[in-house]
Amino acid sequence: MVQLVGSLRKELADSLSACRVLVVGAGGIGCELLKNLVLTGFKNIEVIDLDTIDVSNLNRQFLFQKKHVGKSKAQVAKESVLQFCPTANITAYHDSIMNPEYNVEFFRNFMLVMNALDNRAARNHVNRMCLAADIPLIESGTAGYLGQVTVIKKGLTECYECQPKPTQKTFPGCTIRNTPSEPIHCIVWAKYLFNQLFGEEDADQEVSPDTADPELSWNPADTEARATASDQDGDIKRVSTKDWARSTGYDAVKLFNKLFKDDIQYLLTMDKLWKKRKAPLPLDWLEIQKLACPQEVTGTGLKDQQVLGVAGYSQLFSRSVETLRSMLADKGDGAELVWDKDDPPAMDFVTAAANLRMHIFSMNMKSRFDIKSMAGNIIPAIATTNAVIAGLIVLEALKILSGDVEQCRTIFLNKQPNPRKKLLVPCALDPPSANCYVCASKPEVTVKLNVHKTLVLALQDKILKEKFGMVAPDVQIEDGKGTILISSEEGETEANNSKFLSDFGIRHGSRLQVDDFLQDYTLLVNVIHCEDLEKDVEFEVVGDAPDKAPTPPSAQEDKNVANGNKDSAEPSTSSKATAEQDDVLIVDSDEEEPSSSTMDVRMESGGHKRKLHDAETGEASAKRQRLDQPLAADEEDDDIIALD
Repeated sequence: MVQLVGSLRKELADSLSACRVLVVGAGGIGCELLKNLVLTGFKNIEVIDLDTIDVSNLNRQFLFQKKHVGKSKAQVAKESVLQFCPTANITAYHDSIMNPEYNVEFFRNFMLVMNALDNRAARNHVNRMCLAADIPLIESGTAGYLGQVTVIKKGLTECYECQPKPTQKTFPGCTIRNTPSEPIHCIVWAKYLFNQLFGEEDADQEVSPDTADPELSWNPADTEARATASDQDGDIKRVSTKDWARSTGYDAVKLFNKLFKDDIQYLLTMDKLWKKRKAPLPLDWLEIQKLACPQEVTGTGLKDQQVLGVAGYSQLFSRSVETLRSMLADKGDGAELVWDKDDPPAMDFVTAAANLRMHIFSMNMKSRFDIKSMAGNIIPAIATTNAVIAGLIVLEALKILSGDVEQCRTIFLNKQPNPRKKLLVPCALDPPSANCYVCASKPEVTVKLNVHKTLVLALQDKILKEKFGMVAPDVQIEDGKGTILISSEEGETEANNSKFLSDFGIRHGSRLQVDDFLQDYTLLVNVIHCEDLEKDVEFEVVGDAPDKAPTPPSAQEDKNVANGNKDSAEPSTSSKATAEQDDVLIVDSDEEEPSSSTMDVRMESGGHKRKLHDAETGEASAKRQRLDQPLAADEEDDDIIALD
């Protein structure tokens, strides 16, 4: 007779009680997951999150209350979860998982890692650390009513980076409010601003500088003090953005100077934000009107595809504010406007505000056409979706701890039932991609760039760190001399940063060996020199490797090793399906493909991949497409943008 502890076999219950697991992220999914884990019987849990609690989190992150605003998410989540199970042993870290102390040895302390993250850089990093430590990883995410869970196991399944991902489409609030670096950040901010001024105010959509930005301080007490400062300003009465705008009569000039001058100057006082970023440049209404020409435009073709100058967008901002003010007044007291991308005044406002903010943060401005296509697809986070996905994570964890990794599945949560009337659709896990630049036996990529115009610093920051997700890369040129181009040791190769790649003899066909020893990751980069890249494109990652440059006589044989193989790693280049059961659908149901009603079908080079937009990030995970299942006409719309 099978002995049970609660609903689990005794052997499994004992395994849960003894194993150590790591939860990365204590936000929307993380809160639900931590609660599920302790109630299932997990006793030894470590949770890490850099973020602090904001008022906007309270509608879906149910471990937090108003009194917790400004405090560490990880610490408060621990305290709240212990009320469910006081005997649990939970360790909380208010820190970034990408910090060097959380190295491969740290990850080897766990039997299982569960991601509940909201950004790709951290996802990539945890993926690599779990590969290096050979620890199973359960990846997850949500996007509105959509969600997915998948299992990553070295040598058995695809890793998180085996399939290319579209541009990230979910962003932390502090990025939107303080440190935008992409046009979409500014477009989201402009939509939030419309709602704050003319629509329904939402604490999730604050546009003022975020004084509780976790990047400003590593001290939780300091962060909490900043977060609660607005309630401790003596006799100063705080008013909402809409109330302030009403008090000015929606004066366009005053609005302009507050949003694009005063708030930016306030951001500049947060000096820690600008140590490694280009600082924003405030705009002044009078100065713009004196110096610039409102008729300045770039681009040809239709009016909506042209880009105005700063003066032009400042005038468009003024006109749209006046029009929207009149529309609001006509609706009467207490009325609100609803943003619609097909409403010209609303679209004018978002176009102008987004472009002015892009200019302030040194980005190329966008046409109305481009902004409209990006601004119409933002959806909110749904608490119920987070809860469903957290439950699925635990069920996959139970399979792993039972020794049944082969029974694990990628599970999609659909918005509508598929033809088999299922919302939860399990799919077999795909094997590793032979061409993956992370988990292949000898990871290799080819990059097309202009060696005469690409700086060493751009190679380090934009290509290796931003594109390939490295944290502290070391780069050695395979030139027979072992020339060190970039060192992770501070100051060792800093003098190289301002030099071009060609200054070091790098040319078409050159090869660079890149090591990130924190991630236990080695990558070979083949360089293709190209002088005719598209405008504003600094580099391209291409599929085929170039003809290899002749190996210098004194060069040793290629020693690239499989990532995560500690014993054979090279030294640093620096000095230093089964029967269907509806009641347990996701555990043992027959495998099938996700419903086309929730998929964005994209034909890849082979025309056989279907992608579901991933969680929290709006990213995608590829699964085999059923070619006999046509896509509804209305399902070929723009990508979903999920914000959490």
